Amino acid sequence: MPAAPDDPLAQARYAVQHEPGNAMAWVVLSDVELDAGDARNGAAAAQRALQLAPGHPEALARLGRAQWMLGRHAEAADSLRAAARQAPQHPGIAVWLGHALEDAGDAEGANDAYAQAHALAPEHPLIAAHLLAWRRRLCDWRDLERLSRQVRDAVRAGHGVVEPFAFLSEDATPAEQLQCARLRARALSERIRTLPPAPPRAANAPLRIGFLSNGFGAHPTGLLTAAFFEALAAQGTLETHLFALNRDDGSAVRQRLQRAAQRLHDVSGLAHAPIAQRIRETGIDVLFDMRGWGGGGAPEVLAMRPAPVQVNWLAYPGTSGAPWIDHVLADGFVLPDALAPHFSERVVRLPRCFQPSDTRREVPPAPVRTDCGLPERAADGGGVVFCCFNNSYKLNPRSTTRALAVLREVPGSVLWLLSGPGRADARLRAFAETQRVDPRRLVFMPKQPHAAYLARLQLADLFLDTEPYNAHTTASDALWVGCPVLTRPGDTFAARVAGSLNHHLGMDAMNVDGDEAFVARAITLGRDPQALAGLRAELARRREHSGLFDMDGFAANFTDAVRAMAGPERGTDAAL
Repeated sequence: MPAAPDDPLAQARYAVQHEPGNAMAWVVLSDVELDAGDARNGAAAAQRALQLAPGHPEALARLGRAQWMLGRHAEAADSLRAAARQAPQHPGIAVWLGHALEDAGDAEGANDAYAQAHALAPEHPLIAAHLLAWRRRLCDWRDLERLSRQVRDAVRAGHGVVEPFAFLSEDATPAEQLQCARLRARALSERIRTLPPAPPRAANAPLRIGFLSNGFGAHPTGLLTAAFFEALAAQGTLETHLFALNRDDGSAVRQRLQRAAQRLHDVSGLAHAPIAQRIRETGIDVLFDMRGWGGGGAPEVLAMRPAPVQVNWLAYPGTSGAPWIDHVLADGFVLPDALAPHFSERVVRLPRCFQPSDTRREVPPAPVRTDCGLPERAADGGGVVFCCFNNSYKLNPRSTTRALAVLREVPGSVLWLLSGPGRADARLRAFAETQRVDPRRLVFMPKQPHAAYLARLQLADLFLDTEPYNAHTTASDALWVGCPVLTRPGDTFAARVAGSLNHHLGMDAMNVDGDEAFVARAITLGRDPQALAGLRAELARRREHSGLFDMDGFAANFTDAVRAMAGPERGTDAAL
């Protein structure tokens, strides 16, 4: 009997059993296995297709995609290059080649692959979005406005399913962000089958909460949450389970997370359905999606509804637009009432900043400024070090122009940046020249181990934030080591995170209301070493006494929120 028509995987497996010599049937099976998150079976099916049809571009493309999912990025790039040679007019293969080259470390090659895909299909919004996002990462701002307009127009018209995470970097409205997320969720829900409802757990059973993330290790998510999970464990009122989509990286953070949780479940490498089944069998009452639409997440797992209550929190700073996400956990600053209509989820607000922080992270002694390519302190006859260690895709023309305007008016100052991929640094220096700033005043720091990065961050005088995508973990790091953060809160969640940190620290004066005010405030501080020193002293005092870094208090507020979301049947009648 043929498989049920609504079960693509069963149908594809039936087809290869019925026609084992049909190469395209194996290609289809590979595609379906990969969509289900099963890279190993997807690779095996693609290899069988290649045995039947050596050099077939569609089979090579699926093999490359499977190798990419398995983390074998160089092999993936080789397979996809071979596929592109066989089918040079295939835009989809060029896109997957771009993905593989990104992770294989060939940043400029990825740029060329996405440009080739866009040239082959210039009207395709998803391909335009891939090119746009990668050009932002490389600070390659050619055709940026045209590409952004194309993507935003497609989203507004409901014609383009693009990745919502990349869309956060566009100057889009909250309504457009919701539309983008809903389109992506709708496309996903059309091919995902939900699990049957779970039997209710006993009312007197301990409240069991789960967290799904690919960041349980030396990753921004792990770095933010380690002390929070430790505080939650010390509180002892919730049973905490972590479901790690990433393998054990051997880091101290991973070890701390493992000790803090009731159990850390390593689900890396599993297909979506087995992960969802593991969550269901664990009996999770409230499941937190800590990746959302960000890369490396597993929205397919959430779409299967493994838990009765599912929550968007922390790593994806926007609405999921997904019917399978019930709540978003935020705070009153980052998600004010005016923004709530543009969220598909029910808003639950903490009375403090929604973002926890690792209050146990060690800060080694700072190195010597000159050893980092920086001038001596202004008080010693040197210059002010402005910094922005946000990822390169946040350094758009507007934010960079704003920072360079500050440099022009503060003699001897420099802008300290995180080194970007490919030729990103050279492009930023070239842009500085167009803004009448000596490119040597841009100093780049290669990526460092976290402790070494925090040691260096102490040398910066003032952090200049970006918009529309703020510093998040980076802002928390800066404040922790004593570097004030200047930001201009925007209209979206992603544009308000740094402002929320300042607000809950009691430093609202560092949240300004426009670009002119941003530049003026930075110049005033840059020209007045005493005022800057006073600001840093104020930050040091507030860090000790505000609730921003109080993880015991955070854990208590978080527990109250979880009990409210779980509902009266789980032992509370608290109102949301």
